[in-house]
Amino acid sequence: MENEFKRVMSERTDEELIKIVTVERERYNPIAIEAAESEIEKRKLNISEFGEIIEEATIEKEQKQKVDSNVVSSGIRFLNFLIDFIIWLIIATILTMPLGANNGSQMLLGYVIMFLVFIGYYGIMEVKFQKTVGKFITKTKVVKLNGEKPEKGDIITRTFCRLIPFDRLSFLFVKNGFHDSLSKTKVIKDQTK
Repeated sequence: MENEFKRVMSERTDEELIKIVTVERERYNPIAIEAAESEIEKRKLNISEFGEIIEEATIEKEQKQKVDSNVVSSGIRFLNFLIDFIIWLIIATILTMPLGANNGSQMLLGYVIMFLVFIGYYGIMEVKFQKTVGKFITKTKVVKLNGEKPEKGDIITRTFCRLIPFDRLSFLFVKNGFHDSLSKTKVIKDQTK
């Protein structure tokens, strides 16, 4: 196993090695740390010359810890879901009611409208505000893993991932559901005043 660690560490960049033996040290097995330190010596790297890397990694680690400490519970997530589901249902009903259900094409158009309302509701709200109505009420918001505001692409991915079958049930098994994990986002308490 020690040889495996040596091989893995020999494939790491100088920057990765520095992070492993400094700010990420507690995440690694002691044998892996030894292998990383050995590789640093082998490459004749001077850790003191990598102050900027260490500083950036420390800031990144602190941001991640802050985000992780503010992740909301599954209960709050479920409340967000219920509120947003009701809002979506009301909007979809208002927009599809005039169509009636006289024939198949009207029903199909109704389903298309419901789908577009779903995508539009979550997409527009989260791109513009980082929150839906449910998140406004529960004082939560969507962020990237490092705490920054998500890009439009992150929100679009997040919104379409909500369509994955059993996405809503994924919160029963993991802290972040499928649409969070796949879009690399989290829902945290909104600390803004």
